[in-house]
Amino acid sequence: MLPPANLFRRITFLEECSCNASLPLNGSAESTVGRFWKEAGRDSGDFPGRTGGFQFSSLKPLPSLTLRKISLRIVFDPPLSTVCPMNFLITGGAGFIGSNVAERLLRAGHAVWAFDDLNEYYPAVFKRQNIAEVAAIGGSRFQFRRGDITDRAGVDRIFSETAFDQVIHLAARAGVRPSLLEPALYQRVNVEGTVNLLEAGRERGVKKWVIASSSSVYGLNSKMPFSENDPIFSPISPYAASKLACEALGHVYHHIYGFDVAMLRFFTVYGPRQRPDLAIFKFATQIDAGRPITVFGDGSTARDYTFIDDIVDGIVACTERSLGYEIFNLGESQTVRLDQLIALLEHALGREAILDRQPLQPGDVPRTYADISKAATLLGYRPQTRVEEGIPRFVEWFRTFGRGRLQDEELRINTEGRG
Repeated sequence: MLPPANLFRRITFLEECSCNASLPLNGSAESTVGRFWKEAGRDSGDFPGRTGGFQFSSLKPLPSLTLRKISLRIVFDPPLSTVCPMNFLITGGAGFIGSNVAERLLRAGHAVWAFDDLNEYYPAVFKRQNIAEVAAIGGSRFQFRRGDITDRAGVDRIFSETAFDQVIHLAARAGVRPSLLEPALYQRVNVEGTVNLLEAGRERGVKKWVIASSSSVYGLNSKMPFSENDPIFSPISPYAASKLACEALGHVYHHIYGFDVAMLRFFTVYGPRQRPDLAIFKFATQIDAGRPITVFGDGSTARDYTFIDDIVDGIVACTERSLGYEIFNLGESQTVRLDQLIALLEHALGREAILDRQPLQPGDVPRTYADISKAATLLGYRPQTRVEEGIPRFVEWFRTFGRGRLQDEELRINTEGRG
């Protein structure tokens, strides 16, 4: 059942699929739905329904209306349960993106199992806090299991625990520069670990998958913006190569075993719960403390910075559709120079950055820029948060939560050192 009109926050109408739902109507609800219909570009016409439909201009209360051939994305405030709750496995579920996806799914009424090894790539206090925050939202519908995707026995255990409807595979060794130092580790975790998961899913009939790729796969692509149809034969880091391998594996399991697979190329994600090793968090920490920030190059390198809420929108949209096998760019489609990003952080933090300029680093691409037209068409993906709005929102979280997590970690290290 859909809620009364006063609970609607945003409705986006799409074109590709249909939704059947029963809506208890009064004049207010009817007017609200009609208004959103008009805002979506429908200036006239009827809603087809069991009662024969109604005109936009009609305010006569009707007992119910069955919507057909209308695809809806509805965001409720407060959040409401979905009609058909599902069991989701999220690998990397304690991380930055994974915990935000878990929270969204839990608020929609689903059950979530988060699978994460809590490795020390960055301080585990961040992931543990993410788990605590998500558990407080999900209650008994959220389960955390510590495990490593390279451990096939551990993967089998989590798949045997319940019947999963979908898998959102986000676990990976991340980072371009670290992959240059440990290329074998990156291949083992990102490629072998992905095979372990796909095989466990195959053996248990779990065929609906969303898998994280990366904009790094475009490598030295000179065409802008980056399109999913561009040739990608020039990766420049082991990390990028491992993500290309994952995309190929997704296609294999779609072609041979009938998996429904969405491969998502993320473009420089930032926002609340961000990893502390990523540039925006590191810059904010150093600027806030009055310490120099390391800037590689002259500041002209540019990225398509994408706010976490928009990324989660794209991931959830994939869970709601049958796609076969598709690759999607999820970005903001807005390129921001590094020096512009630093200026935004300076303004939000109210402090001037001290710059320590260093040469460009091997493996870094000079620019990323997402063509998101395919995601817009097939997923209804329309990012809402430009970087000028997103950076202040990140800084608000950083001051409230992120800075405290760093202080907790520093206290732990100092305490252990004294012991």
